[in-house]
Amino acid sequence: MEKGHDSSSSMAASELYTKFARVWIPDAEEVWKSAELTKNYKHGDKLLHLTLEDGTNIEYNLDEKTKNLPHLRNPDILVGENDLTALSYLHEPAVLHNLKVRFTDSKLIYTYCGIVLVAINPYENLPIYGSDIINAYSGQNMGDMDPHIFAVAEEAYKQMARDERNQSIIVSGESGAGKTVSAKYAMRYFATVSGAATEANVEEKVLASNPIMEAIGNAKTTRNDNSSRFGKYIEIGFDKRYRIIGANMRTYLLEKSRVVFQADEERNYHIFYQLCASSHLPEFKNLKLGGADDFHCTNQGGSPVIDGVDDSKEMSTTRNAFSLLGINEQNQMGLFQVLAAILHLGNVEIKDRDSDSSAIPPNNRHLQVFCELMGVTYQDMSHWLCHKKLKTAQETYIKPIPRMQASNARDALAKHIYAKVFSWIVDHVNQSLRASVKQHSFIGVLDIYGFETFEVNSFEQFCINYANEKLQQQFNMHVFKLEQEEYLKEQIPWTLIDFYDNQPCINLIEAKMGVLDLLDEECKMPKGSDDSWAQKLYNTHLKTCTLFEKPRMSNKAFIIQHFADKVEYQCEGFLEKNKDTVNEEQINVLKASKLDLLVELFQDEEKATSPTGTTTGGRTRLSVKPKEVRPGASSKEHKKTVGCQFRNSLAMLMETLNATTPHYVRCIKPNDLKFPFTFDPKRAVQQLRACGVLETIRISAAGFPSRWTYQEFFSRYRVLMKQKDVLSDRRLTCRNVLEKLVQDQDKYQFGKTKIFFRAGQVAYLEKLRADKLRQACVRIQKTIRCWLVRKKYLRKKHAAMTIQRYTRGHQARCLVKFMRRTRAAIVIQKFQRMYVQRKLYRQKQAAALVMQTILRAYMARQKYQGLLRNHKAVFIQKHVRGWLARQRYKRSLRAIVYLQCCIRRMKAKKELKKLKIEARSVEHFKKLNVGMENKIMQLQRKIDEQTKDNRLISERLNGLETSHALESEKLKIEVSKLKGIEEEAKNNANRVTSLLEELERLRKDLTTTQKEKKTIEDWATKYRDEMEQMVAELKEENGLLKTEKNDLNRMIKEQSQQMTEKMARALAEETHQLESDLNEERSRYQNLLTEHLRLEERYDDLKEEITLSVNVPKAGHRRTDSTHSSNGSECTYNSEFAESEESSRHGEDVTRGMDTSLTLKLQKRVTELEQEKSSLRNELENREEQFQRARARDDEEHRKSRGAELEYESLKRQELDSENKKLKHDLTAMRQSLLGNAGAEAGAPGSAPYKVLVDQLNTLCEELEVRKEEVLILRSQLVSQKEAMQHKDEKETMTEPLHYAEDVHNMKDSGAITQAYLSLKETNRSPTADFHRLNEDGELWLVYEGLKETNRLLEGQMQQQRRSYDNDVEVLRGELQSLKEENNRQQQLLAQNLQLPPEARIEASLQHEITRLTNENLEMLRTEDPTEYRTAKLNILRRMVDLMEQLEKQDKTIRKLKKQLKVFSKKIGEMGAGQGESVSPGQMVEETVRPVNIPRREKDFQGMLEYKQEDELKLVKNLILELKPRGVAVNLIPGLPAYILFMCLRHADYVNDDQKVRTLLTSTINSIKKILKKRGDDFETVSFWLSNTCRFLHCLKQYSGDESFMKHNTPKQNEHCLSNFDLAEYRQVLSDLAIQIYQQLIKCMENILQPMIVSGMLEHETIQGVSGVKPTGLRKRTSSIADEGTYTLESILRQLSAFHSTMCQHGTDPELIKQVVKQQFYIIGAVTLNNLLLRKDMCSWSKGMQIRYNVSQLEEWLRDKSLMMCGAKETLEPLIQAAQLLQVKKKTDEDAEAICSLCNCLSTAQIVKVLNLYTPVNEFEERVSVAFIRTIQTRLRDRCETPQLLMDTKVIYPVTFPFNPSSLALESIQIPGSLNLGFLTRV
Repeated sequence: MEKGHDSSSSMAASELYTKFARVWIPDAEEVWKSAELTKNYKHGDKLLHLTLEDGTNIEYNLDEKTKNLPHLRNPDILVGENDLTALSYLHEPAVLHNLKVRFTDSKLIYTYCGIVLVAINPYENLPIYGSDIINAYSGQNMGDMDPHIFAVAEEAYKQMARDERNQSIIVSGESGAGKTVSAKYAMRYFATVSGAATEANVEEKVLASNPIMEAIGNAKTTRNDNSSRFGKYIEIGFDKRYRIIGANMRTYLLEKSRVVFQADEERNYHIFYQLCASSHLPEFKNLKLGGADDFHCTNQGGSPVIDGVDDSKEMSTTRNAFSLLGINEQNQMGLFQVLAAILHLGNVEIKDRDSDSSAIPPNNRHLQVFCELMGVTYQDMSHWLCHKKLKTAQETYIKPIPRMQASNARDALAKHIYAKVFSWIVDHVNQSLRASVKQHSFIGVLDIYGFETFEVNSFEQFCINYANEKLQQQFNMHVFKLEQEEYLKEQIPWTLIDFYDNQPCINLIEAKMGVLDLLDEECKMPKGSDDSWAQKLYNTHLKTCTLFEKPRMSNKAFIIQHFADKVEYQCEGFLEKNKDTVNEEQINVLKASKLDLLVELFQDEEKATSPTGTTTGGRTRLSVKPKEVRPGASSKEHKKTVGCQFRNSLAMLMETLNATTPHYVRCIKPNDLKFPFTFDPKRAVQQLRACGVLETIRISAAGFPSRWTYQEFFSRYRVLMKQKDVLSDRRLTCRNVLEKLVQDQDKYQFGKTKIFFRAGQVAYLEKLRADKLRQACVRIQKTIRCWLVRKKYLRKKHAAMTIQRYTRGHQARCLVKFMRRTRAAIVIQKFQRMYVQRKLYRQKQAAALVMQTILRAYMARQKYQGLLRNHKAVFIQKHVRGWLARQRYKRSLRAIVYLQCCIRRMKAKKELKKLKIEARSVEHFKKLNVGMENKIMQLQRKIDEQTKDNRLISERLNGLETSHALESEKLKIEVSKLKGIEEEAKNNANRVTSLLEELERLRKDLTTTQKEKKTIEDWATKYRDEMEQMVAELKEENGLLKTEKNDLNRMIKEQSQQMTEKMARALAEETHQLESDLNEERSRYQNLLTEHLRLEERYDDLKEEITLSVNVPKAGHRRTDSTHSSNGSECTYNSEFAESEESSRHGEDVTRGMDTSLTLKLQKRVTELEQEKSSLRNELENREEQFQRARARDDEEHRKSRGAELEYESLKRQELDSENKKLKHDLTAMRQSLLGNAGAEAGAPGSAPYKVLVDQLNTLCEELEVRKEEVLILRSQLVSQKEAMQHKDEKETMTEPLHYAEDVHNMKDSGAITQAYLSLKETNRSPTADFHRLNEDGELWLVYEGLKETNRLLEGQMQQQRRSYDNDVEVLRGELQSLKEENNRQQQLLAQNLQLPPEARIEASLQHEITRLTNENLEMLRTEDPTEYRTAKLNILRRMVDLMEQLEKQDKTIRKLKKQLKVFSKKIGEMGAGQGESVSPGQMVEETVRPVNIPRREKDFQGMLEYKQEDELKLVKNLILELKPRGVAVNLIPGLPAYILFMCLRHADYVNDDQKVRTLLTSTINSIKKILKKRGDDFETVSFWLSNTCRFLHCLKQYSGDESFMKHNTPKQNEHCLSNFDLAEYRQVLSDLAIQIYQQLIKCMENILQPMIVSGMLEHETIQGVSGVKPTGLRKRTSSIADEGTYTLESILRQLSAFHSTMCQHGTDPELIKQVVKQQFYIIGAVTLNNLLLRKDMCSWSKGMQIRYNVSQLEEWLRDKSLMMCGAKETLEPLIQAAQLLQVKKKTDEDAEAICSLCNCLSTAQIVKVLNLYTPVNEFEERVSVAFIRTIQTRLRDRCETPQLLMDTKVIYPVTFPFNPSSLALESIQIPGSLNLGFLTRV
């Protein structure tokens, strides 16, 4: 590690260690602690004044010897970088702090350190290993994405493919650091990305080996619940196409001692606990197992259960993995039987017999079970467990052994058996994973133990640390080599870097006379011991090697100085573990076992190179071949020690690694308590030192660790340059600036493409940049503050002037106010004095007036009394005289009237006699009859008028008489009263005195009464007040009740509205659910189509392989590697097609037919699904229609309820008018009949006709009056109904009880109803609006309501009659329409027959006539007898079939004759027969018969194309296979191939050739599939055939004859409909083909857009100068692929425009273009967001603004193309919200609430990920605090969403093909000659 002066050597200490500079100081708890200088450091100071982060001030003393200053801290902008080498100050505290910030704050577990990936175990399951993450990292450069194990795996995979060199991934770390998991994920990545070369699922087998090896090789330790207790190196093999073909596994140093011993809180290997947990299964009953606590081998640790792990489920997983790898059930049970025997063997108890011998008690249950399971005898095993055999030169002895040795031998046997099982499993796993083809390359994954040091270190730790020394040496050399290559590449002067070389330590271990050599030598000694070996070590190395030490207090231990730390090893047990001896007789007993598997385990005992199986058992050595074993050397080879084996295996491993390109993963364990995301600095530093990470940092820091490209340096430090320094040459500009900024030339170097800086230089430049920006900020702040202060001063000045102005105005107003008040006081005094004088005057005037008033009143009263008496006397005289005069007048009047009556009676009698005489004469009767009606009416009116006048006169006379009598009586009474008064006046004069007394008494009573009255009035007032108060309270209560009522009404309204809204929401949700289900079903169906297409392609490939294997192709047409280009492949294909056309035509037809039939069968299920889909859609539409109909019905009923009554009344009025007219007509007719019967007898008054006439006249008059009254009633009812409707509209609701209607129905008498109407009329005339209270019981209202109900019933009957009438009309119209259609059809047939040749015309007319007669006969029979009808129908059908067969035979004969005629015409043409060349044979024949038809056939085309059956292949070849969209097809009509194919299909349908139709459609579909398979990566080809396939599908629909598709056709197009075949099934096949082409188009576009998206949307700076460039590390320099140029946003837009213009040019449907654009934008948004979520350097404020600008450009493109409504913008919503999230404030709770409401399209995981990745680009930005992120997580906790982090970029929206008919007429289409389709004939 570098020292302080090294880190600050770039400039003087006084420039760096200034006030506010931050440094790192050592700390006992946190290892390193941050502090800040409070005082500038000066050279020679012995201490530094510092302030800790908690505010504590300390003084830091410098070392007096070294004077080293503390490490400087990196700027905050560099903290949290992806690569540790990007840090400016490279030292231990900087590395530790960067890892801690990333791990604890950002929750990032991966970090680069140069070429090393540092992985920290989070102790928590993270969602960063899914298939979406794998797809995101696939194909990406290692430095472009955030650090990840997948990035390392991708780099290894690409380097293997690019450099054709084997790769290795070395995963190391201590137990519990996560090595196994990292290796597992690396293998999962390879298995997912590459796939398998065969169908054997090799990648699944590779992954399935993990649970097996974890079960038999992993165990729980104090540091890890799933610790690998062995090392393994897995080689994953690939073929030439870099697909997985197999794998091979090597294992190293299995920890066998764990089988018989476990420390506290530890477990044995997982497989034992899985067996115990599954002991209840039937197949495991014979193993006689129990719980893990029952066995000594599994209960020593006291922790048999792991939290969160179900051993029974793990057992099921292990067994499934065994089965997948080909280990059958028998072998599995054999393995479990051996493992169970090991458990029972551990429970065998050995007891002392004496001090030198031991014995096993007889009938030991566990030993019996062991022997039973292993298939050995109990006696032999019990004997050899307690004895051993000693061999000498002459004899063999069997010696008993003591109990301790016997127990050790028992444990050694158990360990040896387990090692054999382990080796056997590894061997069979390798056999299962062995490649069946030749391996081209491999990637090795090394999962090996890291450096270990414990309190007691033994032989295992020694071997582990030895292996780590070798790996560290290889790592150092590789790092050194990379650094050297980088310097040489950039042409920088190379200076030797001093780095730690651990070769001396390796020599100490493995060299001659090294530790291992001395250990092997001591093992060979007969009496060798650990103590003697220790003494040899001391004597050999203690004085000669500085790395070897002896402990002070021990003679049985030694210390070795490893690269990571000093380790003290205890010598006890080294020799025993190195020998690893097992009793040979025990092995012989096992070899004699009846268990076949056990015999197989030990059958190679003599040949095995590893008797213990710990290192090489079960592996296949691929890199180094084992040496051949000489005869007789087996015993020597058998005695090879464990250390020797391990050394050889390690040497082979190093040889393999040196032959590959290594990639390093260093796993770090953050804490020992397994707490999630808890970082222990002490433990982390220990592991960083041990794994070589700090060594990498030291090597990098010794040279030029910081590297910038010239463009990055210019972009970052442009602020330090002046305008004159900026040149066009970036390199020269950077050189000039650096020479000014850094004076020491040794601190940087200029390479070819980069600038190299020594450690600390970037921090210095960042300091200069920050100072410059700070100065700029200060200047800006100064200017702004000046402006703000000036603005404040101007505001104050203006305020002061305003205050002064208002103050002066106030003073002026006060002066004016004083002057006004003075003047007002004078005026008040004046008027006051005037008022006093006027008041005195008025008092005097009032007194005088009172006196005058009293006097004048007395005089006036006297005068009034006199006048009153005179007036009364005159009044009495007037009435008396009037009464006398009236009496005389009445007597005279009665006499005169009497005389008049007598005279008039006499004259009337005379007149009556005359009239009687005249009435007897006929002439008088005739005169009388003329105008009788008018006279009767006039007489009636006169009688009525006279009656009314008489009634009025009589009433008036009666009134006069009554009044006269009353008046006379009154006058008499008044006279008598006057007389009495006169007498009384005389008497009253005498009683005046008494009356005065009485008056006085009455006055007193009056006073008393007044008092009582006042009391009563007071009480009445009080009572009135109380009543008013009570009334007010009642009113208030009434108001409250009204308010409550209104509230209830409002609540009812709200509830009804809520219910309506709820129903609407439910309907909308149901609609949305149905739509989503429909989309899911459509997506599922289209995915099935994709899978079907893949299977078809696979089937075609296999068929081609079989064809190639059977038929050896010609040498000239054999496909080689050079023919894989596009042109070559086309030529090859064409030549092959031309050669094999004739030979394979029949086979291809059969295959095509089979394929099409198979496709049709496969589509049955699809059709059912479509029917279900359509049923769901119909159900949705029906529900919507029901809802709409319900609403319309309500509106219609409401409207009808208002208009029905008015309509009924108008109808009633019309009916009455018509009846009135009818009555008048009857009257006229009767008069005429009477006049016709002239005669005296007939016209006599007493005759019968006369009586009839009079009666009829009377009834007619009465009826007329009734009708008039009814008319008036109806008119009044109309008015009342209008008012009632208005009243009904004003009220909220008005019910109509049913019993009202019943009452009206009971009123059968029309007179009752009329009377009700009359009363209703009178009621309606009243001004009262309350119709319910027309009378006491409301009968009139009931009648009215009932009458309305009657009107409704009548209206319903009338409407029913109207509907029946309408139905009849519709039936008649339908018959008329059918007749018209029949007429048109007859005309069309006639026209067609006229166009046909004579023979065909006769046949067509005969066929038509037969059909017509058949239909007529069937109709006749149908009406007579159904049975005869069915029989006749069958006979006619049979006859028709016979006739059709005869017609077909005749057609074939005619075709043959025509062909012969054509041949003859060709021969004649060759002989020069005039103009016969231009005339077809058919025309020549017709010319002789009917020459008039020739012009018509040439000009009138029917939109059909005729071709020969043998030309079908030529048609398909020229129109599909060889048609190039970019060449010939550009100038064609959009969809021309589809039109041509359909026109050919129409002709085949026209001639009724089903075979031709079938072969044409099958050939078309197969040819389109073939051309897409050949040119599927060409966008124009795919787009062209997608457009034509859709057009062909639309044509099949448009001309299918289905009415739903014929709505937009012209009459001519309707004539072109298919007539003979229903091609609905082929339409479904074409629809499926279109879906497949669409998906291929999307994939093609995705392949084109994919490389552009990240560069154009994220990396390229569309807005220059916004995004800042931060320092980059070593990984940014590593490029896995060659630079292909930088894409910009303009590139994406140009590509989108090219896609759009190509599709438009090809005539793609607009709706389909919208779906394509939506899919394009989804891909852009998903890929951009996924990369944003995986790139920490992109999550900044400036990048958010950049993304939003790019999105706005995409929206502008949509707007220009008129595609804003296609749904593409909505697919970008997650990306837009992510960009907004980068830009919003992220501090307070309000910000958190705003973020939660803003980001509704992002998942919680995505939001938290963006916040964790948010990185400031400048020092002025702030990081997101951990507390804020937790707040966001808390608020989003209740969200129901998937935990997926990345968007699925492989999603393809379901596509639909809306029907789009064409307006192009088929007969107008011309075929260009460039298509080479001259063999087609227009018809």
